[in-house]
Amino acid sequence: MLEFALEAANRPFAVAIGLMLAIAILEGVLALVGMGVTSFFDSLIPEVEADADLDAPQTDIQGSGPDVGDSVIGQTATSSTNLPSRILGWLCIGKVPILILLVIFLLVFGIAGYIIQGTFNAIFGSLLPGSVAWIPALILAVPLVRVCGEGFAKIIPKDQTSAVESATFVGRVATITIGTAKRGLPAQAKLTDQHGLVHYVMVEPESNSEEFDQGTSILLIEQSGSNFIGVRNTSTALTDD
Repeated sequence: MLEFALEAANRPFAVAIGLMLAIAILEGVLALVGMGVTSFFDSLIPEVEADADLDAPQTDIQGSGPDVGDSVIGQTATSSTNLPSRILGWLCIGKVPILILLVIFLLVFGIAGYIIQGTFNAIFGSLLPGSVAWIPALILAVPLVRVCGEGFAKIIPKDQTSAVESATFVGRVATITIGTAKRGLPAQAKLTDQHGLVHYVMVEPESNSEEFDQGTSILLIEQSGSNFIGVRNTSTALTDD
């Protein structure tokens, strides 16, 4: 069994399972010391509409003359602009923490790949090349990630997802944990929300001349995309607890 799992043709699936286990172990270890990577991953994903869905019906265009052309152009521009957001929404990104979806994908992709290779080997007596086998595994994994994501979305409280809470981070105090934050070069910071949950966000200073070293206390004053703008916290009454 181990020899089959480590076959060169199965390398993409072995790597996927290995990454999944590594992420799970890392998250578990960091959770023991009061840290985590879930919110950090979420901060790297642009804001999406949680209800975006590729299956949503399109509005029919009716009419004639110049107004119809303008409507078509407007809808085409809107569709092109919203397509990435709709794809992310279809995959439940914004409803479920990105790290959970990543672990699900790696697990499903790895298992699907091994099942495909095992079935092919049983029928034809050989394995598909890894450069070919990953394609049907990916085709199977993507819709299963959506199905599992929808299931998790129903059991995860809405007020505890990063997508819902990110707007409430403005006005809170965070502490730089990794790197040095400069204007245009954000660094990771830790904050605690109103529920006592720890989040990791990317923060950069408001001023071009300001730098925030590790351990600096920051007051978040604005959200800019997936990052936050902050100023140095000079008040002893404000903490990130």
